[in-house]
Amino acid sequence: MSGDTELRVFWERRLGDDWTESGVGYRALGRAFNTWMYRVRRAVFAREIARLGIGSGSRVLDIGSGTGFYIQCWQDAGAGRVVGCDLTEAAVDRLRRRFPDVTFVRVDAAEVATEFEPGSFDAVSCMDVLFHITDDRQYTRAIRGVAGVMRPGGHFVLSENFLHREEQRGAHQVNRTASAICSILEDAGFEIVRRVPMLVLMNAQVDAPLMWRKVWGGALRAVTITELTGWLAGAALYPVDRGLTRLMPESPTTELMICRRR
Repeated sequence: MSGDTELRVFWERRLGDDWTESGVGYRALGRAFNTWMYRVRRAVFAREIARLGIGSGSRVLDIGSGTGFYIQCWQDAGAGRVVGCDLTEAAVDRLRRRFPDVTFVRVDAAEVATEFEPGSFDAVSCMDVLFHITDDRQYTRAIRGVAGVMRPGGHFVLSENFLHREEQRGAHQVNRTASAICSILEDAGFEIVRRVPMLVLMNAQVDAPLMWRKVWGGALRAVTITELTGWLAGAALYPVDRGLTRLMPESPTTELMICRRR
């Protein structure tokens, strides 16, 4: 089985079984905790895209739409036309029913340039998707494809882990270094505008020292052992993470980056 096929099978099964925040988020922490986590994500995303001048005349593409979380965020921000795509039929079929006025296409993130017209979008989002592309050539191709379908001056909104330590590779996720990611973006024709924390404590501490990664990861799993305790832990950490995402210049976990197409 090829890497691309294996990735699609993995996500077809996962989203087919769990088309919720936990299906697309940190599954081990349960649905209740992930719901609170995504509230932080929504706040950061809304704050950052509010600076982009998105309006009724804007055309936006969301890559890896999953449950449609960021589709809704773009609509709430006033985007005129939003188009979504996902690797899986499991997501696309449900998304078409949930958002009947939005066009959804089943396409791999690395193939967007073959699906959409060059320069046809004012903004593109690709949230928590790129680090699941484990093949480096496909990763670069995906970013170059985004550049191809975006108009000059348009904005690319993405989330990544931007490691300052060594790259970390797994079967379904690669956490790449900040320098490597930035180099690929710049080579594809993007100017990096800013990078901000999207989460701080409510996710795996992938860029923290090993001891802290183990201690905090164990603590999160312990307090989310049931949906009730997960809800309580999420409710307690939500205002803390909201504040930290505003105060901290960087995060030991997922960060949001805004790039401009040169």
